[in-house]
Amino acid sequence: MPLTSRGFPLFLTFDLDAETMWTARDPAYAQRPILMSQGAYGWKVGVPRILELLRRYNLKVTFFVPGLVVEQRPATIEAILKDGHEIAHHSYSHRWILSLSEAEEREEMEKGFDAIKRATGYGPRGWRSPAAELSPISLDLLKEWGFDYSSNFFDDDSPYLLNIGGERSNIVELPFRWVLDDAPFFQYSIVLPGRTMHPPSSVLESWKTEFDMLYAEDRMMMIGFHPQIIGQPSRLWVLEKLIEHALSHSNVWIGRCDEITDDLRPGLLAAAP
Repeated sequence: MPLTSRGFPLFLTFDLDAETMWTARDPAYAQRPILMSQGAYGWKVGVPRILELLRRYNLKVTFFVPGLVVEQRPATIEAILKDGHEIAHHSYSHRWILSLSEAEEREEMEKGFDAIKRATGYGPRGWRSPAAELSPISLDLLKEWGFDYSSNFFDDDSPYLLNIGGERSNIVELPFRWVLDDAPFFQYSIVLPGRTMHPPSSVLESWKTEFDMLYAEDRMMMIGFHPQIIGQPSRLWVLEKLIEHALSHSNVWIGRCDEITDDLRPGLLAAAP
């Protein structure tokens, strides 16, 4: 039985880290203009190219954006919102959660939340951790700040309700895995982990195969992209071909995380013990 009223959920999500991909690791990187230019490619070239592709297929999706990027690039955020996409929380500065004190993590949550609310007029409904890490208080903060969904864990191929403090919450987890992220295939920088440049055709094969099996099992597919990576010409070709492959199947819903989550939650609550 399909998870949603519109069939198989396919989430195309974009982490607009921009320059924070580097400065979160070392603030001194801000003084290295070529490193910074690699992040700038995301908002200068990648986002416009991605938005144009999404318009061609009439798709509305979710962008996870650090609050600092929201503040620094208002024209980019305005363009994303104008096309009907969702802005979700991706910390404030993209600093590693495990390197933060509890007070610093709370500050990251508050500043990121406020930056998004000022720019969009609404509080963000979803949260994705920078660098796929949680602290002992991260899930408590999601509950405290009233989030509706999370996309962080790697433990399933189907959505589920988060357990927080030993109790089931109403927060829907939208899990993913590294094979469903563009960075392990394409990220290349002299100071970042991983220096890889896979042929686009091999990445497309991986993602199409993942889609086919998840679709056959009536699960879901969550893919995390980065505009500075997937927005490059040969990489955008992979995204377009994946979209075409998905839409060649019946009952596939490519949409915003908030909208799909609202559709998923009643069924998850009904099935929960």
